[in-house]
Amino acid sequence: MSGSPRWLEPDQQRAWRTVIVALKHVSERIERQLLHDSGMPHAYYMILVRLSEAEEGALPMSVLARALQASASRTSHAVTRLEQLGWVRRSPSPSDGRSLLAELTDEGRATLESAAPGHAEQVLRTVFDPLTAEQTSQLEAIARDILASMSASSLDDDQRSVHGDDLAIPPAPDRDVERACADESAA
Repeated sequence: MSGSPRWLEPDQQRAWRTVIVALKHVSERIERQLLHDSGMPHAYYMILVRLSEAEEGALPMSVLARALQASASRTSHAVTRLEQLGWVRRSPSPSDGRSLLAELTDEGRATLESAAPGHAEQVLRTVFDPLTAEQTSQLEAIARDILASMSASSLDDDQRSVHGDDLAIPPAPDRDVERACADESAA
């Protein structure tokens, strides 16, 4: 990089801090709700969702990792835990016999079906209820623009396969965003 460094303008700094604080609180709320109501972290919930949406409830482990935007190792550890819970099973792929498929079990599907209403309510209450239909469309457009920018400039080929439909946007802050931003910048 040549020349002088680029700095955020005051309005960009406020927006950036607000986004970071909102995302932090949204993630915490989703995590807390799922742990409280279903005994599972959001990462496990998303694995169950991905598998439930897949043809025959199964995906190759590498495809699952890409869909989750997670490393193969992290995905494998999570699937191992889900296997221990009886929610997922792994088996050799019938197409090549070498790669492994992660498959949603009946118990996993029942667990997901039980968890989904509370999760949806939490997302609606904390993200979408405060927004108008126009703001919801703007939120999606902004997120897509950011993702497209990252895909074009810095993500590797495996990550470029992400579609907007692959994303789950979590819920909003516990407190007033401006106060939260002020608290964050004072720290």
